Amino acid sequence: MAEDKKPSGPDLTQGVALTAFKDSKLLGHVGEEDVLLVQAGSEVFAIEPACSHYHGPLADGLVVGDTIRCPWHHACFSLRTGEATRPPALNALAVWEVTRDQGKVIVRRKREVLTPPAAHRSAPVPDKFVIVGGGAAGFSAVETLRREGFAGAITMLSNDGAMPADRPNLSKDYLAGNAPGDWLPLRGEDYYRDAGIDLRLNSEVSAIDAKARSVTLGSGDKLPFDRLLLATGAEPVRLQIPGADQPHVHTLRSVADSRAIIKAAGSAKRALVIGASFIGLEVAASLRARKIEVHVVAPEERPMQKVLGAEMGDFVRSLHEQNGVVFHLKDTVDKLDGRRATLKSGAVLEADLVVVGIGVKPRLALAEQAGLTVDRGVSVSEYLETSIAGIFAAGDIARWPDPHSRQTIRVEHWVVAERQGQTAARNMLGRRERFDAVPFFWSQHYDVPINYVGHAESFDDIAIDGSISGKDCLLKYRKGGRVLAVASIYRDLDNLKAELEMERSHA
Repeated sequence: MAEDKKPSGPDLTQGVALTAFKDSKLLGHVGEEDVLLVQAGSEVFAIEPACSHYHGPLADGLVVGDTIRCPWHHACFSLRTGEATRPPALNALAVWEVTRDQGKVIVRRKREVLTPPAAHRSAPVPDKFVIVGGGAAGFSAVETLRREGFAGAITMLSNDGAMPADRPNLSKDYLAGNAPGDWLPLRGEDYYRDAGIDLRLNSEVSAIDAKARSVTLGSGDKLPFDRLLLATGAEPVRLQIPGADQPHVHTLRSVADSRAIIKAAGSAKRALVIGASFIGLEVAASLRARKIEVHVVAPEERPMQKVLGAEMGDFVRSLHEQNGVVFHLKDTVDKLDGRRATLKSGAVLEADLVVVGIGVKPRLALAEQAGLTVDRGVSVSEYLETSIAGIFAAGDIARWPDPHSRQTIRVEHWVVAERQGQTAARNMLGRRERFDAVPFFWSQHYDVPINYVGHAESFDDIAIDGSISGKDCLLKYRKGGRVLAVASIYRDLDNLKAELEMERSHA
């Protein structure tokens, strides 16, 4: 039987000197609980040391003002209250009372959890809010509305059969068999009940009447709204070749999709992944974890070169090949005949499981029907409001003015969708808060995480610091001399600093 984990560092009830801190932080314990001390200016705070998202070590994070940011996935917490102020973390962390005595910092007891005050609002808040979409943006919006003190009616309409879920896990740990299914829901059913959120699953919306301020459900029922958030997300691009509609051919977007692939993987010996996108290669890694032979077919010369550049693309390919993945690049699948896949090159592959990962497209039909301005996405202002007042859009469908890239962009990233849901919710309450967060995403390939901040649709050159093959690097993607994006492997603190620098450059 494994020994119980021993608490970390010094006993903080006995006091520690500030000279013991390293980079303004010190990990210690109070009783059996680990506690992180953080010096911010003249103040010292004591907070739970593991991020409430995936338990990233905050001792390796970045202190910004009176907040601390997680090195893994860039969640942010208030050092004063422990509140999770930025996704992907949802739950607050415990904080402890800090006292000083003769130059020593002493921690003895936890502070009581304080309910955050209701938001200050610039205008009367109407009663009925409707959220169309059950993904990251929609969930983040409803949670923020209640956290900000909104007491009116909230109806969340999701066409999915599963409660809002941790979608990144669907292609990563859950698909690989390393995470249980009960990790997937972002909140349990009791959360929606207790928060008074009317969550309707398997609920289709057929129309939005912007003038009458109502949505029409698939059943024909009409639901009135005072404010509406459109967060319909994206759907996988379908393969348009003969045989693509066979039952062993899958796409991956929903909990049901991931479960279907896991079920098929139970008896599969060889899988074919069509597309060398992030999602496709994460699926490849997860299926390799299940000891399935995996072949990847993709038209590009190297995986993910458009986003990450040639050297990182070669590294990603090599990493997957070291783990047994076989690539068929500069090629495409012409047809699927039963278990036989015929490639454009003439090669034939046998596969009893096929996963298609060739991209997604935003679900824009409702926005177009409602008369919203659409331009390769739903056009929104810096406040995430659409061309019709009182109707907002967030997540994969929203195209917004990004102050850092100085372009109007649309991004299909989980954390971006969550952060937009937060901002949209506050603006539905009349806050007039600009969305200016720097886009961030992470991708996991075996034991190698890739973190990426910023947005570079194209770049002139890449400045590489460190060693890509050595899994210790920071890459800066530049255009016209400006750094538009940064990618890193095991340079988490540098990645956080790059994000902060981008934020401050357009503050």
